Amino acid sequence: MSVPAVDPGDELRSLGARLRRFEDLEEIRQLYIDYGRHLDAGDPAAYASLFARDARLRLGPVMRADGREEIEKAAAKVVRLAPDGSRSSVHLLASPRIELTAGSDTASGECVWAAISSAPDGAPRVLVGRHVDVLVREDGRWCFARRAGLIGIGALGPADGQEA
Repeated sequence: MSVPAVDPGDELRSLGARLRRFEDLEEIRQLYIDYGRHLDAGDPAAYASLFARDARLRLGPVMRADGREEIEKAAAKVVRLAPDGSRSSVHLLASPRIELTAGSDTASGECVWAAISSAPDGAPRVLVGRHVDVLVREDGRWCFARRAGLIGIGALGPADGQEA
């Protein structure tokens, strides 16, 4: 039985495409990690840099903004360190699901998140939910084009300065 001839050029192109896919997935996974890291560091500029220039951010009653500049301004109102310089919250992101769009610089994603912080009265507050994302490669790097944050467990209310 003879083995069909394999074109080395086709094999190389296939290998390059698979490598690119893995690099894209890893870069997007790092984007998810950096999202939580910049929130917890209280760095609104670094946080906003994770979004596309014309991004839309919808995090329930906590943050709504359109465009990177507006995202940075909105984040500056809610992303901050405690008065003693320590973290005021911890964000955990897990179970990312990333779907690359074939032949495109777009992807969709979703992850589970938990945010642990202190309510204004000092009581611990835990929120759990998921982010639903549209991602885009802009200027050679992956970023969030659209991000919706959905709360699944926990709630914000009047004590948090939010409507119930």
